[in-house]
Amino acid sequence: MNLTAVIMAGGKGERFWPKSRTRLPKQFLNISGQKSMIQQTTERLSKLLDISRIFVVTNEMYAELIRIQIPHLPKENLIIEPVGRDTAPCVGLAALIIEQKYPDSIMVVLPSDHIIDKKDQFIDIIETAARKAQSGPFLVTLGITPTYPETGYGYIESSLEVEEHQEIEIHRVKQFVEKPDKETAESYVQKGHFFWNSGIFIWRTAVIRSYIQQLMPEVHEVLQSMKIAISEGNKSTASIVQAEFKRMPSQSIDYGIMEKAPHIFVIPYDHGWDDVGSWTALERINDTDENGNVMKGNHILSVDTKRCIIEGNGKLIATLGIEDLIVIDTEDVTLICTKEKAQDIKSLLKELRNQKMDKYL
Repeated sequence: MNLTAVIMAGGKGERFWPKSRTRLPKQFLNISGQKSMIQQTTERLSKLLDISRIFVVTNEMYAELIRIQIPHLPKENLIIEPVGRDTAPCVGLAALIIEQKYPDSIMVVLPSDHIIDKKDQFIDIIETAARKAQSGPFLVTLGITPTYPETGYGYIESSLEVEEHQEIEIHRVKQFVEKPDKETAESYVQKGHFFWNSGIFIWRTAVIRSYIQQLMPEVHEVLQSMKIAISEGNKSTASIVQAEFKRMPSQSIDYGIMEKAPHIFVIPYDHGWDDVGSWTALERINDTDENGNVMKGNHILSVDTKRCIIEGNGKLIATLGIEDLIVIDTEDVTLICTKEKAQDIKSLLKELRNQKMDKYL
């Protein structure tokens, strides 16, 4: 198959503050293992395709980090967005560039900051999704089988129409649904045909370009202007592409395409996935001690401490009689919050901005 991959690496990972910062966000950190998350993502894809077929979309601030962490990535495969415009323009620009270099290709689009335990099973499912995408005007996504009623994810509802390819099920999608409240999330888990939206997509490049033309004409118009500039290939091409990109509306690929297009399929995935969306993810990807704590770093002294997440940075952290807290110490910031509020860390960053304390962001 004529496979390519697009890694989206422009996010700031704000819910992983204070370790994830504006200039060194989550995808460039070693959250699990000895390599950064984007290095692990690239390594995972290398089992499927050559590095020459892997593209990374990011912004200028992170371009040098990518060059350092993925030095073997071809220079022309690093796609720089001049401004953030969410995932639809990101995917559209990548599709336009890939279409020029690899006609009749299939794109695997995925975030840069996911943890996937069982790499072989992941590759098998991606290959199955690619074969499905190759067979028609189909958009395929991976849906994570929920293990608890998560309210921080969007969900995918599948229909009863199921086909099987080498023991891997492919479900037709009934609808995408927004992040639910706890009661609704509990009902989704009980029903069994709802999946977490992984943000991993597989489709033919020409098909996603066609859907953008049909469903997002304002994005398509800008892409066509870019296409003319790229085909001319003169000295002003890069500046024209960047100027045109700024005209893009800000919209997600989920809202712009996936919630509206026909012929969408989801493949259930239950082989160890985590998007490490907040500090509570450390409980899922690390072993806990006999009291349910996750302790990372040296010099942590805990007495009568239960179900806490504590990460040190060198100095002694001593805890006594606390439960269900997150304590993260960095060189210049110490975060203390309840696990219940882990999804709301962005509110702290908003307050930092309000108080003009940007040096801590």
